[in-house]
Amino acid sequence: MKSLLVVVDMQRDFVTDALGTPQAQAIVERVAARARAGVARGEDVVFTLDTHGPDYLRTQEGRNLPVAHCIRGTDGWRLVDALEGIPGRRYEKPAFGSVELMQDAARAGYDRVELVGVCTDICVLSNAMLLKAALPEAEIVVDAACCAGTTVENHRRALEAMAVCQIRCENA
Repeated sequence: MKSLLVVVDMQRDFVTDALGTPQAQAIVERVAARARAGVARGEDVVFTLDTHGPDYLRTQEGRNLPVAHCIRGTDGWRLVDALEGIPGRRYEKPAFGSVELMQDAARAGYDRVELVGVCTDICVLSNAMLLKAALPEAEIVVDAACCAGTTVENHRRALEAMAVCQIRCENA
């Protein structure tokens, strides 16, 4: 079985800095352990990086979420320390889901894709839906215990929405 682990946006700005939450901080060690286990098992492991330029506040997203975050090259753009050094390809994405990741996953023909990270209700959801569209016969799984939403309620609602779309949510 060809398996992919996608670690979504575990960047400092989403965990401890500009948009950080206690829920995101609480999953860091579980996500790092899952990523290390994936590497040890021979899974392909990738990391998405929310990536913006210095003009972020003038973009559509910036007008809707006027909090500068994940500006390429800043400390807040970096992965959290617990994930530094774990091998895996990095996918920079301007917002929400990574089209490049979706295309690469479709070409690779994964049988199973698991997603962990933040934010359940925005970037995890977006990437899960793109991957489901790219790999309709693959098992797409979200490990709820390794995800955090913008709020606890938004996390719960996102898991429910993904389940309706045949994305399996474990450890909810």
